[in-house]
Amino acid sequence: MHEMGIVMHLAKTLDELAEEQNIAKIGSVTLQVGEVSGIMTDLFTDAWDYFKVRHPVLSESQLKLETIKAYTFCENCGKTYETVRFGKTCPYCESGETYLVTGNQCIIKEIEAEENEEGQ
Repeated sequence: MHEMGIVMHLAKTLDELAEEQNIAKIGSVTLQVGEVSGIMTDLFTDAWDYFKVRHPVLSESQLKLETIKAYTFCENCGKTYETVRFGKTCPYCESGETYLVTGNQCIIKEIEAEENEEGQ
């Protein structure tokens, strides 16, 4: 289950960001997850809920997930198509000369946070 590893890395990154930016508490994190990233969102949410309580800045935070659609480009005919629907073979020319353009990433889109008060 690589979701736990990703959440652990995300929590560490957010801890470091909080320290650098003088953040007292993170209210929510919006994460964009590609539909062919291999991340199972239900397991990811469970891992988030497990790890957030171990990070004071994240303890009350909410995880918001958005899906990034996957698209593949065909080098043979130059068209782009939905990856999940058609796979590696181009539905227009049936070529296998294709590559994934988007949909396998995991990106922090937005963080809602409260700054520490001056002097704390």
